[in-house]
Amino acid sequence: MRFLYNVLFNIGFVLSAPFYFLKMRRRGNWQAGFTERFGQYDGRLKMSLTNRKVIWLHAVSVGEVGLATELVRRLEIRLPNHKLVVSTTTTTGRAELEKQLPAHVSKIYYPIDRRKHVQRSMGSIHPQAMIFVEAELWPNMLWTLQKRDIPYFLVNARISDRSFRGYRRAGFIFRRLFAGFSGVGVQNEADAQRLRELGVRPEVIEVVGSLKFDSAAIKGPARLDVSALLAQLGVADDALVLVGGSTHAGEELLLAQITRRLRQRFPKLFTIIVPRHQERGGEVGRELAANCVKFRFRNEITQLTQLDDPELECLVVNTTGELRFFYERADVVFVGKSLTAEGGQNPIEPAALGKPVVFGPNMQNFPQVVPQFLARDGARQVPDAAALELELERLLADPAERAALGLRGQAVVRENLGGLEKTVEMIVRHVSDDES
Repeated sequence: MRFLYNVLFNIGFVLSAPFYFLKMRRRGNWQAGFTERFGQYDGRLKMSLTNRKVIWLHAVSVGEVGLATELVRRLEIRLPNHKLVVSTTTTTGRAELEKQLPAHVSKIYYPIDRRKHVQRSMGSIHPQAMIFVEAELWPNMLWTLQKRDIPYFLVNARISDRSFRGYRRAGFIFRRLFAGFSGVGVQNEADAQRLRELGVRPEVIEVVGSLKFDSAAIKGPARLDVSALLAQLGVADDALVLVGGSTHAGEELLLAQITRRLRQRFPKLFTIIVPRHQERGGEVGRELAANCVKFRFRNEITQLTQLDDPELECLVVNTTGELRFFYERADVVFVGKSLTAEGGQNPIEPAALGKPVVFGPNMQNFPQVVPQFLARDGARQVPDAAALELELERLLADPAERAALGLRGQAVVRENLGGLEKTVEMIVRHVSDDES
């Protein structure tokens, strides 16, 4: 079975390599740490791990980095004698790790799941335990952890319909690997049941809720003064600001067109568009320019930038790690990947800030979270672009309703706190911090 997997993986890797490397190049800064993807680490990392007990956390990309960051902070308090290493798969994830975590926490790229690369990584890091944040489970890594008798954990687990079908079809590989988990923190009972069906031992599963509530509720230091940035663009202090967060293809132009129509009633309305993938900035800009939308890119704004253009309609944020700061300045938030794409992005972060949140019909990635917001009228869901425009107009015209909607959403977040601490407890029970 392992032989067959490795043969098929190697064939698939060779065939997909051009696309894989093109994607990395498009995201930029791909050269830094490139050899780490093959399990080759520099001497400084190896020296920092010598004679240390190591916990390795893996956060696939930007969405998981925030959770990993909070886990690191809690684990450092509970397990002060351990060295923490955090890996990611994407360059944007790596950039966020560098921003959010102190220098003494090692940041690396996760190795490609070829046996020799995984074994080389494991031989350099020698973790006492490994923690996977949300998902990205690869057989060679799990086989290696089992062979070395290293406990491994899955936290904030959520198994989508697609993932469940895939893991079940590949049960001849994953069932024994899933049975090896030392602890699994899941968001809800439905996910717990799916994991039991996939082979996870019932006694290691704990329903702790979504860690995104805790992560969103924790405020870090402000790294960007959005009000000052908007002032450089000539946006008035009392302007109404609509933020489109984590948008996907098609949603940026829709928001710009809606802004143009709503500015007839709200002449000081300004829109900030934050695409989910930073590398789409150029594509978004070309689409807006083709439709005569006046915009500026975030990375064009420096301390010396001064622009007083009353016709400027929106800012396109083509940088990473700043969405939260733009949410803080928002009067209304639209959560992306919910109107022209499926799945939806995280509505918890803007709700935790007390912002009125609106999203489209496609929020499949948050099947337990969204109903809680809707049941408490802590967010608004619309069926299409026309309804989105009407809802935005209603909220922009009614400051009291905006404030009330934001407070109700914030209350939902507060009611769901505590999952992070339960997760840390689950891990600490299995990992000793005694000096040895």
